[in-house]
Amino acid sequence: MADTTQAARPRPNIVFAFGDDWGRYASAYAALEGANSVNALIRTPNVDRVAREGVLFSNAFVTAPSCTPCRSSILAGRYFWQTGLGAILLGAVWDSSIPTYPLILEANGYHIGHTYKVWSPGTPRDEPYGGARTRYAPAGTRFCKFSSNATLDAPQLGVEGAKQRLYAEVRDNFDAFLQARPAGAPFCYWWGPMNTHRRWERGSGKALWGLEPNDLQGRMPSFLPDVHEVREDFCDYLGECQAFDAGLGVLLQRLQEIGELDNTLVVVSGDHGIPGLPRGKCNLYDIGCAVALTARWPGHIAPGRVVDDFVNLMDLGPTFLQAAGVTPPACMGARGLLGVLESPAGGQVDPERTYVVTGRERHVAGAREGNLPYPQRAIRTRDFLYIRNFEPDRWPMGDPKGLDDPACVPPSYDALSRNTFTAYPDMDASPTKAWMIHHRNDEPIRPLYRIGFGKRPAEELYDVRKDPDHMNNVAESPAYRDTARRLARQLFDVLRAHGDPRVTEVECRFERPPFTDPVTPPQS
Repeated sequence: MADTTQAARPRPNIVFAFGDDWGRYASAYAALEGANSVNALIRTPNVDRVAREGVLFSNAFVTAPSCTPCRSSILAGRYFWQTGLGAILLGAVWDSSIPTYPLILEANGYHIGHTYKVWSPGTPRDEPYGGARTRYAPAGTRFCKFSSNATLDAPQLGVEGAKQRLYAEVRDNFDAFLQARPAGAPFCYWWGPMNTHRRWERGSGKALWGLEPNDLQGRMPSFLPDVHEVREDFCDYLGECQAFDAGLGVLLQRLQEIGELDNTLVVVSGDHGIPGLPRGKCNLYDIGCAVALTARWPGHIAPGRVVDDFVNLMDLGPTFLQAAGVTPPACMGARGLLGVLESPAGGQVDPERTYVVTGRERHVAGAREGNLPYPQRAIRTRDFLYIRNFEPDRWPMGDPKGLDDPACVPPSYDALSRNTFTAYPDMDASPTKAWMIHHRNDEPIRPLYRIGFGKRPAEELYDVRKDPDHMNNVAESPAYRDTARRLARQLFDVLRAHGDPRVTEVECRFERPPFTDPVTPPQS
């Protein structure tokens, strides 16, 4: 329902640029991380513009490092485990009784639409955003495989011409949405490119963007082998991050051309961290859950601010409603960010935003066979990351297919680089995955392979002040015993308060059908 206390406020347009598998990678973050960071190597002028003319969040995290449950949370404004079958990836089915912010906005006079990915591979596809009815992609979806299509077109058009063809697709799709807008109606647009999802063209970071793989030497997290093959893989991903930024630039330019930029709340983020690397996507470590978040709204968001509040992306749903002058429904348990956005302060703005809770259930592992998930929950504070692994006897990355045995002969590089389900299916296929599996018995690689692919204890605790890469689990250390207990209590208090089946049900629903039903995965 409309909020009459805000009735006099002009209703803004809302543009949400949401990258699939785009973690916290933007040059705006280099100033926070230092000259030796990965972000110091890339250039994202459009993300940086949004941050410079608005606000940059230094502690934004997803509720779940898996695309469908994360998106369920954002759309519904609640924790992923509160979204029924939306809490898992393969096998997800949307519960239409759950209110979502775009459909609420539509009921309150907004023109809504989306291009590329919103909510899939769940069914019905994109249902919480209106499904095919609100989809605008008449120019195509080639941008979602940016490096592959740019590489394909480059011999004919040149590299820059190939890029421009893909940028034109972004503009034309956005124009189709704008042209369908009823006169005078505010609009809400979701731009969800998938190009930062696997697979991208090998060597494209250098060929398309001039990024040198060996410039990453000494900059990557310490749990990754610092070898050329891994650096090149990471570099190609960073190229896709720059492509996402360029597409964002098209949207900003188009908004400016039609005179709507300054009456638009622009929010930019991603649904979790990098795919195909150990500890990234589908993991509760920072490289899996930490994401970029920046917002611009002149007259409401003071420019040039850096905010350190801990933000869970499920907070965006009620935020968009608040900005539109619509009261979020009571079932949206997330806390809107409007007060933080409109505050002139930087640093810690809301004294209660000092932690986030994250988690996961089934991603894709075992989906063919109806096997059980790898259930985790975590709490991240300024100083610590505490993780509870509910079933430590299971494999975090899925069935190793015998590769836990050092004598097992691994599948080919090509199979491990291209087919996620070859082994450890909760880690996307990638050159990095293939290289680490083939070198898993090498002396310097063995411990990295174990922490990336192996089983984990019931409790993990990391002192991020001393150990930002989460290499040293201190959960059993006497010096950290009180900290572990305190964080465990805090975590479980949140889980109980929000009805997490993992702690409120004797027979947890995630351990039985329909959450464990076999599903035929899409080709990967």
